[in-house]
Amino acid sequence: QVQLVESGGGLVQPGGSLRLSCAASGSSVTINAMGWYRQAPGKQRELVATISSGGSTNYADSVKGRVTISRDNAKNTMFLQMNTLKPEDTAVYYCNARYIADWSSRLRDAWGQGTLVTVSS
Repeated sequence: QVQLVESGGGLVQPGGSLRLSCAASGSSVTINAMGWYRQAPGKQRELVATISSGGSTNYADSVKGRVTISRDNAKNTMFLQMNTLKPEDTAVYYCNARYIADWSSRLRDAWGQGTLVTVSS
């Protein structure tokens, strides 16, 4: 199984920036795509951004132009650089990884515990 730990959340002013990190660990697995999702109170979890193992990225329209997703495969770490933050960005941000066990073809999903981002004056 892959374990994911998010960090970097906190309180930031509107227009400010934050960089979230996701540290992945696991044995005998190969991580394919990774992504960031977020969930605000009373709302459904939504996609923020995804990144493939080769670096191809995808962004939700709501964050396009303000967010950059990246990963360091050698360090098993993924990042979400968020700029020009808005109050509506307030949510718990979750790290996701899609992976396959080394000697299996079965795709699995791993989720972190989440890190809270609060955008407020």
